[in-house]
Amino acid sequence: MLLQIARASLWNRRLSVGLTIFTVAISVALLLSVERLRSETRQSFASTISGTDLIVGARTGALQLLLYSVFRIGDATHNIRYSSYEALLEGPQIAWAVPLALGDSHRGFRVLGTTTDYFEHFRYADKRALTLATGARFAALHEAVLGADVATKLGYRVGDPLVIAHGTGNHDIMVHDDQPFRIVGILARTGTPVDRTIHVSLDSLEAIHAEWKSGVRIPQRAPHSHDAHAARDEPGAQLAKPETITAILVGLHNKTAALTVQRQINNYQGEALLAILPGLTLIQLWSMLGVAESALLLVAVLVVVAGLLGMCTALVTTLNERRREMAILRALGARPWQIGALLFIESAAITLAGMLVGTLFMLLVLAIAAPWLAANYGLYIDPLAFKLRELGLLLAILFGGVVVGGIPAWLAYRRSLADGLTIRT
Repeated sequence: MLLQIARASLWNRRLSVGLTIFTVAISVALLLSVERLRSETRQSFASTISGTDLIVGARTGALQLLLYSVFRIGDATHNIRYSSYEALLEGPQIAWAVPLALGDSHRGFRVLGTTTDYFEHFRYADKRALTLATGARFAALHEAVLGADVATKLGYRVGDPLVIAHGTGNHDIMVHDDQPFRIVGILARTGTPVDRTIHVSLDSLEAIHAEWKSGVRIPQRAPHSHDAHAARDEPGAQLAKPETITAILVGLHNKTAALTVQRQINNYQGEALLAILPGLTLIQLWSMLGVAESALLLVAVLVVVAGLLGMCTALVTTLNERRREMAILRALGARPWQIGALLFIESAAITLAGMLVGTLFMLLVLAIAAPWLAANYGLYIDPLAFKLRELGLLLAILFGGVVVGGIPAWLAYRRSLADGLTIRT
């Protein structure tokens, strides 16, 4: 009986009830959207690098090593010897190792020197492999593969020339305009620092930094250009190995041996090295950024609270208009607790309707925005993948709606039959 009365009462006030449901729905959609984006951003952040068991660099802070090797933020205080990379490759637990060399840039974008193994083993976002949107990987000297953001913002295409400079800021220290690179490939967007990176071979970096001409080192005894051409034509001229690199990405045969290998690298006698677990270090870095995350979630929670209070205000405001309705119900034998229960049912119904509409609205928005978020920010969101935390938030909203509905229910409970029949002027 109470359910039928509540349904009739809500339908009779459908305009004001509809606006109240819309208010609650918007706040619910905002909270769920913030929570979904927060969780997906955190997962994407943690998956900036995936499938790499260790990152090795000069002995410095773990966060600093992670920032410059993965996020291209800051610079290494020291490089490590290339011979240490070669010694690391000989370890029985090492499945693969990819050298990284940083220190150059092009118009504000970092240049990364590496090998083709980088494209084979680097993973992101739950072990997604790098793919080329167009072109091919570098295979010779002075060839470059661009990240998606570099190509988009600078308007580059495959075949265009590119000149890199020493230094990592926007002001070029030493421009290597005598040895331009040719763009041979552009990577598909990943939503990671890879998009803002220019990839070249280690040999190419060695070439431009060791007084090379046309891919051959100029002997110190022949500093002039005509001698350079003679050196280029010498039989047996070979590429020189780089002396130093910045960091190494390491994959292991057995993931459970990560801590053992980490300890061995940290105790390496050849030079002072530091090996970090990227997943653990990413968690530490995210915890430092958690204040902004919590603040955003708090704002969304406050919006929901405001929506529920708006519902409470709407119900309380209508009590004066419903004084005679309550009095008639009392006259027909309804008890005070039944009047209060009626208001409880109405508040719960409005909250449930707002939750349903808000959830559907959130799913619709995410379904539309998911391809755009994946293409521009690397956030791969499944709108239908509800998490326990989101379901917990919905239950909390329902509980909050019932609690807030207790205010008008209590006021209705206190109203007497005489008050309902009294005509006020």
